[in-house]
Amino acid sequence: MEKIWSIRLIRLAAIFGLLGAVLGSDMSGSGNYQFKAIHAHMLVVGWLSVFAWGLFYKVYKVKMKKLVSFHGWTVVIGSIGLTVGMLFYNINPFNFSEVITLITFIVGGTVLLVSFVLFIAITFLLEKSEA
Repeated sequence: MEKIWSIRLIRLAAIFGLLGAVLGSDMSGSGNYQFKAIHAHMLVVGWLSVFAWGLFYKVYKVKMKKLVSFHGWTVVIGSIGLTVGMLFYNINPFNFSEVITLITFIVGGTVLLVSFVLFIAITFLLEKSEA
């Protein structure tokens, strides 16, 4: 299970890294920095945190395999949800109602927080040979 989630998370991190770099290049070239908070979260949460979790699963074995899968899905949903929620809340390119944008932002951020809490628990549930 760890190997599967390791590569999934590293691939997701690579996509976030590319999108964050492209967005940063566009902001730099245009001089328009309205996406700076989204750009920062793409790189810090999407690239850095997701990549670190992917590497963790490459190195360590976890006792509770279902928890690895649950954590992986909260990472995917939370990191994408937070980034999209920030886009909707701050820029609102599709003119969604304020309630929809706020709910998207809050749900994405909350799921991401759950993934951080799960990760803390996972670090205490390593197989004996890994601890």
